[in-house]
Amino acid sequence: MSSAQPLLSVNAVSKSFGGLQVISDVSFDVESGSRIALIGPNGAGKTTIFNLISGVYTPDSGSISFDGADITAVPSRKRIGLGLARSFQNIRLMPHLSVVENIMLGQQSHASGPSDMALPLFRRSRSRREAEDLLASMGLGTFPGDVVATLPYGIRKKIEVVRALAAKPKLLMLDEPAAGLNPAETASLRDFLITISETGTTILIVEHDMGLVRSLCEEAVVLNFGSKIYEGSTKYVQDDPLVLEAYLGSRHVKDHVVAGGADA
Repeated sequence: MSSAQPLLSVNAVSKSFGGLQVISDVSFDVESGSRIALIGPNGAGKTTIFNLISGVYTPDSGSISFDGADITAVPSRKRIGLGLARSFQNIRLMPHLSVVENIMLGQQSHASGPSDMALPLFRRSRSRREAEDLLASMGLGTFPGDVVATLPYGIRKKIEVVRALAAKPKLLMLDEPAAGLNPAETASLRDFLITISETGTTILIVEHDMGLVRSLCEEAVVLNFGSKIYEGSTKYVQDDPLVLEAYLGSRHVKDHVVAGGADA
């Protein structure tokens, strides 16, 4: 899906830590309504890019624009209020709280003051009803009163995504949402994310499961050693020589191509 102005633009961003160059002059756009994967071998810089976009880190050079505004220096919490939400590889739900209480925590990014933040404390509050409605719309309406710690891992992963959705984001960033899931749970998660996308939410995902990437995302950005080596269709990403070399090593690229390819 194209538009006159991308929802997110990462422009020539670089980042170093203690003299080590982790991200080098990376640029890419995310169009509104799209589903894009950010992939690459371990240590390629994917999580660092996520941290730069979400405001955990500030780039040494370059800029980041979101919804037409430069957010390079905007604090992380304010980025959530602008419509940028993120989930993490390791589940960060409050395990001792109920499902609906966890969803209500996600609503607080839109609180305008202390009185709004206190609303979730009241069981019959508008915030609670909205949280229950959101769970129901995402097919999780049977779990609102359950304590998170008692639920299967695959369900908890979905709940974390719904908690991010409670912030009403324009862009949902997911860091390895399929980590730890079995094939059936991964397929269910894919369908779940497609449903979210169809509501108009843009998705940017870091993921190692290439089956999920190809079935969920139209485009991919590939990093290796902090540099972008590919940007384009997920249909052709595994045919790109630089991508093959990054995943397999130059000695194995020819054999891979002759053999007809394999999952990266």
